[in-house]
Order: sequence, then structure tokens, then C-alpha cells
Amino acid sequence: MAMKNLGAKVRGQRRARSLTQVELARRLGISPSYLNLIEHNQRPLTAELLIKLAAEFQLDFNDFVAVQDDRLAADLMELFSDPLFESHALNSAGVRELAGQSPEIARALLTLYGAYQSARANADNLAGRVYDAQEGIASEPSGTPALEQLPQRALPSEAINDFIQRRMNHFPELELAAETFVTETGMKLGGRFATMMRWLGERGIDVVIGRAGLPEGALRRYDAGHKRVYLADDLPPHTRNFQLAAQVALIREPALLQRLVEGSGLADETTQALGRVVLANYFAGATLMPYQQFLDAARALRYDLELLGHRFGTGYEQVCHRLTTLRRPGAEGIPLHMIRVDLAGNISKRFSASGIRFARFSGACPRWNVFSAFQTPGRVRVQISRMPEGEVFFCVARTVPKGSGGYHAPHTVQAVGLGCQIKFAKDMVYSDGIDLEALEGVIPVGVTCRLCDRQGCEQRVLPSLRTRLRV
Repeated sequence: MAMKNLGAKVRGQRRARSLTQVELARRLGISPSYLNLIEHNQRPLTAELLIKLAAEFQLDFNDFVAVQDDRLAADLMELFSDPLFESHALNSAGVRELAGQSPEIARALLTLYGAYQSARANADNLAGRVYDAQEGIASEPSGTPALEQLPQRALPSEAINDFIQRRMNHFPELELAAETFVTETGMKLGGRFATMMRWLGERGIDVVIGRAGLPEGALRRYDAGHKRVYLADDLPPHTRNFQLAAQVALIREPALLQRLVEGSGLADETTQALGRVVLANYFAGATLMPYQQFLDAARALRYDLELLGHRFGTGYEQVCHRLTTLRRPGAEGIPLHMIRVDLAGNISKRFSASGIRFARFSGACPRWNVFSAFQTPGRVRVQISRMPEGEVFFCVARTVPKGSGGYHAPHTVQAVGLGCQIKFAKDMVYSDGIDLEALEGVIPVGVTCRLCDRQGCEQRVLPSLRTRLRV
């Protein structure tokens, strides 16, 4: 048996791991020239080679066959939903073909569209400045960079989101590094902060708790010259533990963090710096919630988020994020998606292992329970959601307050949503008392208005791309 048109997938997986064609060909037992022909779809991929590739990349066979096509095609469809393309006869079949056959070109289009959006936003800002000047309204202070000097590229956070999604939010290298650190230090649940302070002290690094030495609004700062870690004194214990563990990662594993970001295709230094911080946070989560111990507890407690937080001394959002990283082959947790939004609907964190699609360039569907969570702060909201294509998801959401700096300090509220395919819902405590077969309370939701063709939705704000607007 041989499979055609998988060359782009092979090439993408190889590049994601910073392997040369020569190195991968050696591991597969074929010649570099033959691998080059496979990557350019000039030779089919045999079943034997596909099995070897799946083992080499630690991927499930089905996952490899459909690596990123669906998500990339979904991003492209959202891009083409812009009114800019209304005069072009674009359809989902052509978009999927582009994503499958030329993923590099598809990603280049996403980058170009991101730059276009940035330029359009700058133009709007410029128009606002001109209007302010005409009306005599005070403009921005001097020293603000000219709009034409602002970078016209994708936001670093978007590049990081794509990187995390490509790796399915699982980094075996960081899991191993965290497990090694916990074992070497003999870290126990009740003495984690003291253990990390002792480890830092053995290297001549002091930990100072207080606002002195911290920029305004900062939670943590490391002064390498004076070998001193500053932590804010108004942090709850679980946040303080997390911040110190992340700093340990930056001090202990700089080479590993740099190797991971360099191998991810994050070329911009600002994006790489953000990538190191994100990966350090991953290390912190793996340190405070060790993989197998946490997975066993999640199964025993049926993914009760609050009980997991109590058991490991971690926050609600930390628990949610850690659950999405349980993708170790042979020891996987429930494939979950996670989203974090603010009151204005801005998506500041997103990841999907469940298969659900998130809006990338436009607003999300207001029917998602992550938005209704703001109506009942602190309470878990449960929702069964049906997407336009028919997939059904089981979702829970709850608000998470931010800030603890006293009466005059700003206190913000965000909502965190977590969910899975309906077939996994029985494994979660939140499904108790719900008939998962009848699905009478299913809520029809979409990705974004432009990609949803449901008629009669009272919350629609834009016409569907697939339905002609009738006035």
C-alpha cells in the first residue's frame, strides 16, 4: 500500500524537529534523494515508511495522515471570509486542497493577511489622529513611534499560539527536565517553595519578596548581575510557587529553552523571548503538577478542576492549562481544548486538542459558555455545544479573577473555558446528571458569524459567507 501527497506533511514534521533530510533519511533507512522525492510528492509514501515515520515522530497513524490540514484550512476559510474576498468564487474544497498540498503557501497567506490587518489598524489609528488634530484634541505624547515605523508582521503571541498548536501543547523534553529537577531536589508537595529557594541559594541566588526592585505591575524579576530574584509580596501562594518555578526553568534550562524556540521556526528575537517565557511556564506547570501523578489524580477525581487545584496547591487556570498538556503517547489524558477571554471578548489564550475550531482573525460566537460565565462569577457553567458541521462538544467554563494588590489596585476578570468531544464527557464529573445520549439541551454554536450559515440566530452580527444577504 502506498499513499500519495503526504510530502508536505513529512517535510513539516521534519522541519518542526530541526532535522535535515540526510538525518531523517538515515533514521528511516532510505537515501536522502528518495526522501527528497517523497517530500515533493514525486514518490508515494509506502505503508512501511509511514509506520516508521509515525514511530519516529511519536505520532498516531491517523494523526499523521491529517496532521494540520483541518486547522490550517479552517484558518484560511476565516481569512477568506473577509469582505475583501466577496467577489472571488472561493469554496471550502479549494481551500482544503491548498492547505493539504501547499501548507507553506497557506501559512504565508495567513502571515500576509496578519500584516494587512495590522496595516489597516494603523491606517484607522492615523485617521483618528488626523481627526483629533482637526478638532483640537490633544494627541499622543511625543516619543510615540510613527505608524509607518511600526512592524507590519504577525503578533508574537499569534506565532507562539501556532507553535504550541503544532506541538499539541506537549513537550517531552520539558517534562523530563521537570521530573529530573523534582527528583534531584527531593521536592515534596508541602515544601516546594522552600525547596526551590534552597536550590537557588546553593547557586548564590537570593529570593527577595516585596515590591522593591520590581517595575510597576511586574510579578517577578531576575537581576542576574546581583543574582537576585524579586517576587511580588501580594501574590497568592500558588502563583508565587508558579512564578519561582518558571524562574528556575530560565536559570536551569536556558540551552533547552533556546533549542526549542530555535527549532520551532520562531525567527524574530521578540517572539523567541516570549517563547522562552511560555516554555518556562510549561516547565513550572510540569514541576508543580508532575505528569503521571497529576494524570492519575485527574482520572481518580474525574477531572474535578477545583479538587485538583486543592490537591496540588495550584490555581484553577493552572490546572486547566496542565490538563491540556497530557499528551504523552501511551499515557494520554482526555483531548481537551482551552480558551481564555476577557469581558471585551478578546481571546488571550487558545489551544485545541479536541478538534474544536477557534476564531483567529475575528470575534468568537457569543453563544459559547465561556462568555456566559461572566454572568455568574466563580461558578462553573456547563454546556453541550453543536458546531455547524455537526460535531458535539462538552464544555465547562468559569471566571478567574486577576489581581490582588489591594483596594486601589486594578482587579480584572477573565473566563477560562475547557472542553472535549462529547464521547469523553462521561469521564468528567461535570457530566453527572446530564443525559449524554438525548442531547436535548444542546446549544448550536459556531466559530464566527461569517463562517456560520445557521439562519434565524438572534445573536448574529455579520452575514454568513455562504448565504447571500437579503434586505
